[in-house]
Formats: sequence, structure tokens, C-alpha cells
Amino acid sequence: LIFSLNIEGTEKKMDPGNHSSVTEFILAGLTEQPQLQLHLFLLFLGIYVVTVVGNLGMITLIGLSSHLYTPMYYFLTNLSFIDLCQSTIITPKMLVNFVTEKNIISYPECMTQLYFFIIFAIAESHMLAAMAYDRYVAICNPLLYNITMSYYICFCLTVGVYILGITGSTIHTGFMLRLFFCKTNIVNHYFCDLFPLLELSCSSIYVNELLVIVLSAFNILTPALVILASYIFIISSILQIHSMEGRSKAFSTCSSHIAAVAIFYGSAAFMYLQPSSVSSMDQGKVSSVFYTIIVPMLNPLIYSLRNRDVKFALKKKFRL
Repeated sequence: LIFSLNIEGTEKKMDPGNHSSVTEFILAGLTEQPQLQLHLFLLFLGIYVVTVVGNLGMITLIGLSSHLYTPMYYFLTNLSFIDLCQSTIITPKMLVNFVTEKNIISYPECMTQLYFFIIFAIAESHMLAAMAYDRYVAICNPLLYNITMSYYICFCLTVGVYILGITGSTIHTGFMLRLFFCKTNIVNHYFCDLFPLLELSCSSIYVNELLVIVLSAFNILTPALVILASYIFIISSILQIHSMEGRSKAFSTCSSHIAAVAIFYGSAAFMYLQPSSVSSMDQGKVSSVFYTIIVPMLNPLIYSLRNRDVKFALKKKFRL
């Protein structure tokens, strides 16, 4: 009898048409303390409203202001779109967790959330690198700026950003769909992310973890190196400017981008560029809040409050 049960269990696990006995997951959320649920709900609801209004406002303002039709604001429009999508994929489901006893998400919904989350996370990483390159060309090679950053080149860079996002997400999600989930269905996170889901797998996750390290290194370290190299040349060029006013203006055009980059790459690297056995999921949840919820809210505020062109466009539109 024991032998027959073992054979039956093995056949069930090896059945290629049945990758998971789990039909739904329960998202654990940020905290299990009931006294904090309402406060966190109101906090993140406010953040989400600011995120939607800020990013939609940025997209609309750039679209309506002809003097903002430049490569810098073309990339900024795409960054706002990415941030808006990223926040919408994560935050509404997270808010449900604060007002319900169990935040249930079906297996197909979980995989769909994972797929689109990875697309826009990778896209944001490379879009920030494209924006750094744009600043490098504008400051270090201003006479060739219109040629180097033509509309065609900007369009190609943007398409490349989304292709990298879709490619990376398809690889991660495809290998995740091959896993067999038969342990607890409680995901120790507020959304379906790679490491929390891998913890629930009964299958070998060696390939998945290897992909996380390799692709995360490529999608985080490569753009980060591009940004670092760009700003080394930028700072070198700025220091050669004799006028203090000229230096101040050059630094002001880059400071907002540096702030956005530091928050995004710092929190993302903390989550993905270390082995899952070392990183605590509770710490990972906190760092995830920054690049999935806080950064999409801060980006339009940083680029609007610290940008003279955007503030001028705002004043012009409100006067009308």
C-alpha cells in the first residue's frame, strides 16, 4: 500500500500538465498587527492617490506643453507611465489586505501580477539609465545633442527598454510556471514577488535562483554602471565650468535624477542582489515598499519641484 501511494504521489508531481496543486495564494501583507491595519490603509491610499495624480499630471502637462517636447521630457513621460503602471499593479491589491481578513489571490492572477511587475521594474531600471545618458550628452556634448538624441534614437532607446522588460519578465515567469507548489499557500509578502514564491515551491529552484541573480545583476548593475559612468563625465565637465551660476544650473538639471536613482537602485539591489537565504523576507518587504510604492510617488514630485521648465509650464497652464 505504501509503495502504491509513493508511485501515485510521484506520478502526480511529475505530471507535466499539473504544475501546481495550489489554486490560490494568501498574501501575508506588510504586518499582521490589527491595530496598524487602518492606519496603513489610509497611508498607502494617500500615497497611491498622490502617485496617480502626480504621474498622470506629469504625462498630461508634458503632452500639452510644446516647449517640453525634448528628449529629456520624452523619457520622463515614459518614466511616469512606468511608475503609474507599477503602482497600479501592486498598491490596490495591497490595500485590500488592510481591510480583509485574508487577501486571497488566484494562481493565474498571481502569475499575471508577477509578470507585469517584473516588466515595469526592469523597464524603470533601464529608463533611468537612458535618462542619465541623455543628461551626459546634453552637458558633455551640447553641440551634438540634437543629432545624438534625435527622435529616432530616443524612440529606439525607449523600445529597447520595454523589450528588455518583456524579455526578462517572460523568462522569470516562464520558469516560475514550471514549478510545483505543494507547501503552504501563504506568500510572505504584499504582492507576488520572485523570492516569496520560490520559498513555497516543492520543485528544485536552483535554476530560478540562478536566473534571479544573473538577470538582476544585468538589469540593476548594468544600468547602474551606465549611470555612474555618465555622471563621472558630467561632474568632470561641470567642474571645468568657470561660472558659479553655470555650475549651479548644470548641477540642478541632474540632482533630481540622482535622487530618484539612489532610492530606486538602493532598495532594488538590497532585495535582489543577495542570496534568499541571507536576506530576511521581512526586511525585503520594507525595501520593496520603496521601489514599488514610494519611488513611483516621489518621481513626479522630484522632477516637478526641482525643475524650472516644469514649474514654468505649471504656472502657465494654471494662469489659463
